Amino acid sequence: MKIYHSLEEFGKVKNAVVTTGTFDGVHVGHIKILERLKEIADSVDGETVLLTFFPHPRMVLFSDNDLKLITSQHEKIDLLRKAGVDHLIIHPFSKVFSRLSSVEFVRDVLVNKIGTSRLVIGYNHHFGRNREGSFEHLKEYGPVYGFQVEEICAQDVDAVSVSSTKIRKALESGDLKTAKVYLGHQFQLSGRVVAGENLGNKIGFPTANIQVLDAHKLIPANGVYAVRVMVREKEYLGMLNIGNRPTVKGISKTIEVHIINFNASIYGEEITVVFEGWIRKEQKFKNIEALQCQLLKDKQIVLGK
Repeated sequence: MKIYHSLEEFGKVKNAVVTTGTFDGVHVGHIKILERLKEIADSVDGETVLLTFFPHPRMVLFSDNDLKLITSQHEKIDLLRKAGVDHLIIHPFSKVFSRLSSVEFVRDVLVNKIGTSRLVIGYNHHFGRNREGSFEHLKEYGPVYGFQVEEICAQDVDAVSVSSTKIRKALESGDLKTAKVYLGHQFQLSGRVVAGENLGNKIGFPTANIQVLDAHKLIPANGVYAVRVMVREKEYLGMLNIGNRPTVKGISKTIEVHIINFNASIYGEEITVVFEGWIRKEQKFKNIEALQCQLLKDKQIVLGK
Protein backbone atom coordinates (compact mmCIF):
# COMPACT_ATOMS: atom_id res chain seq x y z
CA MET A 1 0.00 0.00 0.00
CA LYS A 2 1.29 3.42 -0.95
CA ILE A 3 0.67 6.22 1.55
CA TYR A 4 0.33 9.92 0.75
CA HIS A 5 0.09 12.59 3.43
CA SER A 6 -1.80 15.09 1.29
CA LEU A 7 -3.72 15.23 -1.97
CA GLU A 8 -0.80 17.13 -3.49
CA GLU A 9 1.47 14.09 -3.05
CA PHE A 10 -0.89 11.82 -4.99
CA GLY A 11 -0.53 11.22 -8.72
CA LYS A 12 -3.46 9.92 -10.71
CA VAL A 13 -3.63 6.17 -11.33
CA LYS A 14 -5.35 4.07 -13.98
CA ASN A 15 -9.06 3.48 -13.34
CA ALA A 16 -9.09 4.83 -9.79
CA VAL A 17 -11.79 3.12 -7.73
CA VAL A 18 -12.28 5.46 -4.78
CA THR A 19 -13.89 5.70 -1.39
CA THR A 20 -13.64 8.40 1.24
CA GLY A 21 -14.33 8.74 4.95
CA THR A 22 -12.71 8.77 8.37
CA PHE A 23 -12.67 4.96 8.72
CA ASP A 24 -12.03 5.11 12.47
CA GLY A 25 -11.76 1.55 13.78
CA VAL A 26 -11.82 0.03 10.28
CA HIS A 27 -14.86 -1.95 11.43
CA VAL A 28 -16.97 -4.56 9.63
CA GLY A 29 -18.95 -1.87 7.79
CA HIS A 30 -15.73 -0.34 6.47
CA ILE A 31 -14.45 -3.76 5.42
CA LYS A 32 -17.64 -4.31 3.44
CA ILE A 33 -16.94 -1.10 1.50
CA LEU A 34 -13.29 -2.00 0.94
CA GLU A 35 -14.14 -5.49 -0.29
CA ARG A 36 -16.52 -4.00 -2.85
CA LEU A 37 -13.87 -1.45 -3.81
CA LYS A 38 -11.38 -4.22 -4.53
CA GLU A 39 -13.97 -6.27 -6.40
CA ILE A 40 -14.69 -3.38 -8.76
CA ALA A 41 -11.00 -2.57 -9.22
CA ASP A 42 -10.27 -6.18 -10.19
CA SER A 43 -13.09 -6.14 -12.73
CA VAL A 44 -11.88 -2.95 -14.49
CA ASP A 45 -8.13 -3.48 -14.11
CA GLY A 46 -8.04 -0.51 -11.75
CA GLU A 47 -6.49 0.46 -8.42
CA THR A 48 -8.19 1.20 -5.12
CA VAL A 49 -7.83 4.61 -3.51
CA LEU A 50 -9.00 5.59 -0.02
CA LEU A 51 -9.15 9.27 0.87
CA THR A 52 -9.25 9.88 4.61
CA PHE A 53 -8.44 12.81 6.87
CA PHE A 54 -6.44 13.78 9.92
CA PRO A 55 -7.29 15.36 12.27
CA HIS A 56 -10.77 13.85 12.43
CA PRO A 57 -13.17 16.49 11.03
CA ARG A 58 -15.11 16.69 14.31
CA MET A 59 -11.92 17.71 16.12
CA VAL A 60 -11.49 20.66 13.77
CA LEU A 61 -15.07 21.81 13.39
CA PHE A 62 -16.05 21.64 17.07
CA SER A 63 -13.45 23.28 19.31
CA ASP A 64 -14.91 21.75 22.49
CA ASN A 65 -15.07 18.25 21.00
CA ASP A 66 -13.09 15.75 23.07
CA LEU A 67 -13.54 12.95 20.57
CA LYS A 68 -11.46 9.85 21.25
CA LEU A 69 -10.57 7.53 18.39
CA ILE A 70 -10.80 3.75 18.27
CA THR A 71 -7.63 3.46 16.24
CA SER A 72 -4.47 5.51 16.29
CA GLN A 73 -3.10 6.67 12.95
CA HIS A 74 -0.58 3.82 12.96
CA GLU A 75 -3.24 1.22 13.82
CA LYS A 76 -5.59 2.48 11.11
CA ILE A 77 -2.85 2.36 8.49
CA ASP A 78 -1.99 -1.19 9.50
CA LEU A 79 -5.62 -2.34 9.28
CA LEU A 80 -6.12 -0.69 5.89
CA ARG A 81 -2.94 -2.33 4.61
CA LYS A 82 -4.27 -5.72 5.73
CA ALA A 83 -7.56 -4.93 3.97
CA GLY A 84 -5.69 -4.63 0.67
CA VAL A 85 -6.02 -0.92 -0.12
CA ASP A 86 -3.64 0.09 -2.94
CA HIS A 87 -3.39 3.84 -2.26
CA LEU A 88 -4.10 5.63 1.02
CA ILE A 89 -4.35 9.43 1.02
CA ILE A 90 -4.33 11.00 4.49
CA HIS A 91 -5.19 14.62 3.80
CA PRO A 92 -4.85 17.29 6.52
CA PHE A 93 -8.36 18.39 7.47
CA SER A 94 -8.74 22.10 8.16
CA LYS A 95 -11.50 24.68 8.41
CA VAL A 96 -10.50 25.97 4.97
CA PHE A 97 -10.88 22.48 3.50
CA SER A 98 -14.23 22.08 5.27
CA ARG A 99 -15.61 25.09 3.37
CA LEU A 100 -15.42 23.33 0.01
CA SER A 101 -18.91 23.00 -1.40
CA SER A 102 -20.12 19.56 -2.42
CA VAL A 103 -19.59 20.32 -6.11
CA GLU A 104 -16.10 21.74 -5.42
CA PHE A 105 -15.19 18.60 -3.49
CA VAL A 106 -16.34 16.40 -6.36
CA ARG A 107 -14.80 18.50 -9.14
CA ASP A 108 -11.56 19.63 -7.52
CA VAL A 109 -10.76 16.68 -5.25
CA LEU A 110 -12.41 13.50 -6.54
CA VAL A 111 -12.09 14.29 -10.24
CA ASN A 112 -9.20 16.70 -10.82
CA LYS A 113 -6.89 15.54 -8.01
CA ILE A 114 -7.66 11.83 -7.80
CA GLY A 115 -9.12 11.05 -11.23
CA THR A 116 -12.01 8.99 -9.90
CA SER A 117 -13.59 6.59 -12.38
CA ARG A 118 -15.71 4.68 -9.84
CA LEU A 119 -16.79 5.93 -6.43
CA VAL A 120 -18.04 3.68 -3.62
CA ILE A 121 -19.50 5.26 -0.48
CA GLY A 122 -21.06 4.01 2.71
CA TYR A 123 -24.70 4.36 3.66
CA ASN A 124 -25.84 7.90 4.49
CA HIS A 125 -22.46 9.39 3.53
CA HIS A 126 -22.30 13.20 3.47
CA PHE A 127 -19.57 15.54 2.29
CA GLY A 128 -18.78 19.16 1.48
CA ARG A 129 -19.58 22.34 3.37
CA ASN A 130 -22.08 21.72 6.19
CA ARG A 131 -22.31 18.10 4.99
CA GLU A 132 -24.53 19.30 2.17
CA GLY A 133 -23.50 16.59 -0.30
CA SER A 134 -25.26 13.22 -0.39
CA PHE A 135 -25.60 10.10 -2.52
CA GLU A 136 -28.31 11.85 -4.52
CA HIS A 137 -25.90 14.68 -5.35
CA LEU A 138 -23.24 12.18 -6.41
CA LYS A 139 -25.67 10.48 -8.79
CA GLU A 140 -26.24 13.88 -10.41
CA TYR A 141 -22.53 14.80 -10.54
CA GLY A 142 -21.37 11.41 -11.86
CA PRO A 143 -22.54 11.75 -15.47
CA VAL A 144 -21.32 15.37 -15.57
CA TYR A 145 -17.78 14.54 -14.40
CA GLY A 146 -17.45 11.08 -15.89
CA PHE A 147 -17.56 8.69 -12.93
CA GLN A 148 -19.94 6.04 -11.64
CA VAL A 149 -21.09 5.92 -8.02
CA GLU A 150 -22.34 3.11 -5.81
CA GLU A 151 -23.70 3.21 -2.28
CA ILE A 152 -23.07 0.31 0.09
CA CYS A 153 -25.81 -0.32 2.64
CA ALA A 154 -24.95 -0.28 6.34
CA GLN A 155 -23.47 -3.47 7.76
CA ASP A 156 -25.91 -4.99 10.24
CA VAL A 157 -24.96 -7.21 13.17
CA ASP A 158 -27.94 -8.71 15.00
CA ALA A 159 -30.19 -6.16 13.27
CA VAL A 160 -28.04 -3.25 14.50
CA SER A 161 -26.26 -0.98 12.02
CA VAL A 162 -22.57 -0.85 12.86
CA SER A 163 -20.91 2.53 13.34
CA SER A 164 -17.75 3.91 14.92
CA THR A 165 -19.90 5.82 17.42
CA LYS A 166 -21.55 2.63 18.67
CA ILE A 167 -18.16 0.94 19.01
CA ARG A 168 -16.82 3.86 21.04
CA LYS A 169 -19.81 3.64 23.38
CA ALA A 170 -19.32 -0.11 23.81
CA LEU A 171 -15.66 0.33 24.72
CA GLU A 172 -16.40 3.20 27.08
CA SER A 173 -18.80 0.91 28.97
CA GLY A 174 -16.39 -2.04 29.02
CA ASP A 175 -18.48 -4.06 26.54
CA LEU A 176 -15.60 -5.75 24.73
CA LYS A 177 -17.83 -8.46 23.29
CA THR A 178 -19.96 -6.02 21.31
CA ALA A 179 -16.93 -3.98 20.29
CA LYS A 180 -15.16 -7.05 18.91
CA VAL A 181 -18.22 -8.18 16.96
CA TYR A 182 -18.67 -4.73 15.42
CA LEU A 183 -14.97 -4.22 14.75
CA GLY A 184 -14.30 -7.67 13.38
CA HIS A 185 -11.05 -7.63 15.37
CA GLN A 186 -9.90 -6.98 18.92
CA PHE A 187 -9.39 -3.50 20.27
CA GLN A 188 -5.81 -2.65 21.14
CA LEU A 189 -3.70 0.17 22.48
CA SER A 190 0.01 0.87 22.53
CA GLY A 191 2.21 2.97 24.73
CA ARG A 192 5.55 3.44 26.44
CA VAL A 193 6.39 1.69 29.70
CA VAL A 194 7.10 4.31 32.36
CA ALA A 195 8.15 4.16 36.00
CA GLY A 196 5.41 3.70 38.56
CA GLU A 197 5.32 3.36 42.35
CA ASN A 198 6.48 -0.29 42.31
CA LEU A 199 3.50 -1.30 44.44
CA GLY A 200 2.89 -4.32 42.22
CA ASN A 201 6.31 -5.74 43.04
CA LYS A 202 5.56 -5.54 46.74
CA ILE A 203 2.45 -7.73 46.43
CA GLY A 204 3.83 -10.25 43.96
CA PHE A 205 2.21 -8.80 40.82
CA PRO A 206 4.71 -6.47 39.14
CA THR A 207 3.13 -4.27 36.52
CA ALA A 208 4.21 -2.27 33.51
CA ASN A 209 2.73 1.22 33.65
CA ILE A 210 1.66 2.24 30.15
CA GLN A 211 1.77 5.83 28.96
CA VAL A 212 -0.42 6.06 25.87
CA LEU A 213 1.38 8.41 23.49
CA ASP A 214 -1.59 9.22 21.24
CA ALA A 215 -3.63 11.89 23.02
CA HIS A 216 -6.67 11.06 20.88
CA LYS A 217 -6.70 7.31 21.61
CA LEU A 218 -9.84 6.00 23.30
CA ILE A 219 -9.25 4.35 26.68
CA PRO A 220 -11.88 1.73 27.63
CA ALA A 221 -13.89 1.77 30.85
CA ASN A 222 -12.14 1.42 34.20
CA GLY A 223 -11.79 -2.21 35.16
CA VAL A 224 -9.69 -5.34 34.91
CA TYR A 225 -9.18 -7.03 31.54
CA ALA A 226 -7.66 -10.20 30.16
CA VAL A 227 -5.16 -9.17 27.50
CA ARG A 228 -2.41 -10.31 25.20
CA VAL A 229 0.75 -8.24 25.45
CA MET A 230 3.20 -7.79 22.58
CA VAL A 231 6.70 -7.19 23.96
CA ARG A 232 9.85 -7.30 21.84
CA GLU A 233 7.96 -9.13 19.06
CA LYS A 234 6.82 -11.85 21.46
CA GLU A 235 3.33 -12.41 22.86
CA TYR A 236 2.42 -12.97 26.51
CA LEU A 237 -0.80 -13.28 28.47
CA GLY A 238 -1.55 -10.49 30.88
CA MET A 239 -4.08 -8.89 33.22
CA LEU A 240 -4.57 -5.17 32.81
CA ASN A 241 -6.08 -2.63 35.17
CA ILE A 242 -7.46 0.73 34.13
CA GLY A 243 -8.37 3.03 36.97
CA ASN A 244 -7.36 4.85 40.13
CA ARG A 245 -6.22 1.88 42.30
CA PRO A 246 -8.54 2.70 45.25
CA THR A 247 -7.13 -0.03 47.53
CA VAL A 248 -3.71 1.68 47.60
CA LYS A 249 -5.28 5.16 47.62
CA GLY A 250 -4.27 6.04 44.09
CA ILE A 251 -5.13 9.59 43.09
CA SER A 252 -4.68 9.47 39.32
CA LYS A 253 -5.87 7.17 36.57
CA THR A 254 -3.31 4.63 35.40
CA ILE A 255 -3.08 1.82 32.87
CA GLU A 256 -1.07 -1.06 34.33
CA VAL A 257 -0.51 -4.56 32.99
CA HIS A 258 0.85 -7.59 34.81
CA ILE A 259 2.60 -9.67 32.15
CA ILE A 260 2.43 -13.33 33.14
CA ASN A 261 5.71 -15.27 33.12
CA PHE A 262 7.73 -12.19 32.22
CA ASN A 263 10.25 -10.42 34.46
CA ALA A 264 12.60 -8.39 32.23
CA SER A 265 13.01 -4.63 32.61
CA ILE A 266 11.23 -2.83 29.76
CA TYR A 267 11.22 0.78 30.98
CA GLY A 268 11.17 3.17 28.04
CA GLU A 269 10.06 0.52 25.56
CA GLU A 270 6.79 0.49 23.62
CA ILE A 271 4.37 -2.38 24.08
CA THR A 272 0.98 -3.23 22.59
CA VAL A 273 -1.95 -4.58 24.57
CA VAL A 274 -4.70 -6.52 22.78
CA PHE A 275 -7.96 -6.73 24.76
CA GLU A 276 -9.32 -10.26 25.00
CA GLY A 277 -12.04 -10.00 27.63
CA TRP A 278 -13.57 -8.17 30.55
CA ILE A 279 -12.85 -9.67 33.98
CA ARG A 280 -14.41 -7.30 36.52
CA LYS A 281 -14.94 -3.74 37.63
CA GLU A 282 -12.20 -1.98 39.54
CA GLN A 283 -12.99 -2.17 43.24
CA LYS A 284 -11.63 -1.17 46.64
CA PHE A 285 -10.59 -4.06 48.87
CA LYS A 286 -10.42 -3.88 52.66
CA ASN A 287 -6.69 -4.63 52.68
CA ILE A 288 -3.72 -5.69 50.55
CA GLU A 289 -4.25 -9.37 51.37
CA ALA A 290 -7.77 -9.26 49.94
CA LEU A 291 -6.43 -7.56 46.81
CA GLN A 292 -3.76 -10.25 46.42
CA CYS A 293 -6.38 -12.96 46.74
CA GLN A 294 -8.50 -11.37 44.01
CA LEU A 295 -5.49 -10.91 41.73
CA LEU A 296 -4.76 -14.64 42.01
CA LYS A 297 -8.35 -15.32 40.91
CA ASP A 298 -8.01 -12.86 38.04
CA LYS A 299 -4.83 -14.61 36.93
CA GLN A 300 -6.58 -17.98 36.87
CA ILE A 301 -9.26 -16.48 34.63
CA VAL A 302 -6.60 -15.18 32.22
CA LEU A 303 -4.92 -18.58 32.18
CA GLY A 304 -8.27 -20.26 31.52
CA LYS A 305 -8.13 -22.36 34.67
